[in-house]
Amino acid sequence: VQLVESGGGLVQPWGSLRLSCDVSGFSFDDYAIAWFRQVPEKEREGIAVISSSDSTTEYADSVKGRFTISFDDTKTTVYLQLNSLKPEDTAVYYCAADYEDLLRIDPTDYGLWGQGTQVTVSP
Repeated sequence: VQLVESGGGLVQPWGSLRLSCDVSGFSFDDYAIAWFRQVPEKEREGIAVISSSDSTTEYADSVKGRFTISFDDTKTTVYLQLNSLKPEDTAVYYCAADYEDLLRIDPTDYGLWGQGTQVTVSP
């Protein structure tokens, strides 16, 4: 079982990107999927999480109102829509799976991780 992220790249400030996380190999009944990001020499930051049971979401204050997490119709892909991007959003973005559907945002609660995708926001 693995998670696979895609969609990162270089974008100008105030631009948009959509990241994807393939969760098709994850077969638990109730779980949560979160997006984290990390820059060198800083701790991994949880930014958004979605419940598989009812698609409720939670966001970090740093991205609230700009980023949106969602499932596709078949719940095999989790998206993170990034709007109004700022240079400080530059990071490696990871998706991760929590075996409990608790909308947690602490990376130590997540047991399955993707390989990460780089997002760079620069003029």
